[in-house]
Amino acid sequence: MNREGEKELKEKLYYEDAYLREFKTKLVSQQQSEDGRWFAQLEETAFYPTGGGQPFDKGTLNNSMVTEVEEVEGIIRHYIDSPLKGTYEISGAINWTRRFDHMQQHAGQHILSASFSKSLGYETVSFHLGRDTCTIDINTSALTEEESSKAEALANQVILQNQPIHTKWINKEEVDQYPLRKKPAVEGDIRLVIIPEFDYNGCGGTHPRSTGEVGMIKILNWEKQKKNTRVTFVCGQRVADQLHEKNSILKELTGVLNAPPSEMISAVRTLIENGNKNEKLLEEARETILVYEAEDLIKSSVDRGGVKVVKKVLQHRSMADMQKMARTILQTHEVVVLLVSENGDKLQYVFGSCSSCQKDMKELIGVALALTDGKGGGNPSMAQGGGSAVITGEELLERLLDKF
Repeated sequence: MNREGEKELKEKLYYEDAYLREFKTKLVSQQQSEDGRWFAQLEETAFYPTGGGQPFDKGTLNNSMVTEVEEVEGIIRHYIDSPLKGTYEISGAINWTRRFDHMQQHAGQHILSASFSKSLGYETVSFHLGRDTCTIDINTSALTEEESSKAEALANQVILQNQPIHTKWINKEEVDQYPLRKKPAVEGDIRLVIIPEFDYNGCGGTHPRSTGEVGMIKILNWEKQKKNTRVTFVCGQRVADQLHEKNSILKELTGVLNAPPSEMISAVRTLIENGNKNEKLLEEARETILVYEAEDLIKSSVDRGGVKVVKKVLQHRSMADMQKMARTILQTHEVVVLLVSENGDKLQYVFGSCSSCQKDMKELIGVALALTDGKGGGNPSMAQGGGSAVITGEELLERLLDKF
């Protein structure tokens, strides 16, 4: 490593000791960023900045909360919720729960990616460490349950073996001496993360001392992502969190469905089937009601200019219901149908006409749209639309009847 690299490494305490939770240093400067946020530059830091798929650390500098950390043009910016006051002596403290979680997830990603590579020949093309889950994109367009189980089993075997995880700095001339899973993206000093005889990979993230500290890896799901497959997984404490959440849901469902976990799938399928049957029965009942309602409207029809008009102001009815009602009436009667629904501050309307009535519903809908500042359309035999309730439904029908 060159002198500049050695100097930079000493400033980055997280590379010297990923387990360092507290440290003391001196403030180099503090200023406001381009977007007005305060940030501090320190002589050295244990705070990891966003990079390599791993999120930044959080914690405190004296009495200020560190809300974000990033490296900009070689300077590590510690964004703080308030400016540091009164001293250049800084006491830093890392949010260890967050840091160790990131260490588990990042090391777990190395192990899982190597497992996919070794057992199936699938290489990782990208990695994301999220708040609740992690993902890797592997270069296959399809992944089977058997393949997923095979890679997961190998990964957990490596964890149980509690193999050491080493880090080592090399330069680009030394790259060919190591069986790297992926060519390094950097040209200068390269940091290797090594699980002997299993995985050699260039990485700038923080990792635990051994695979055993990853705890466990569990693949949750996968989906096609363009030409690749995105695998969602969790490691360490997140596995326990997932298990606790799913067990709580399962316990609640056991009571709701009155079925033990072993019969849960069958109970849910039966519930869905019954629900579908009930929905069909309900729809049939609604259709029957609409028919009766339509027949009732015929009895109150009026004559306008020799044309029989069926009109009605309804309350909170859907456009689909009014269309069905209008079609039902027109199937058996030579009439014009004018239906308006008052839906709060909106009016919706459906107009229909038999062919012998010689009334253009497209023209009539234009009148209604103008009166209600609405939108809609249709054809001469059936039209529909809606607008603002600037007039009542009855007033709208009277204005339309004036056109007959």
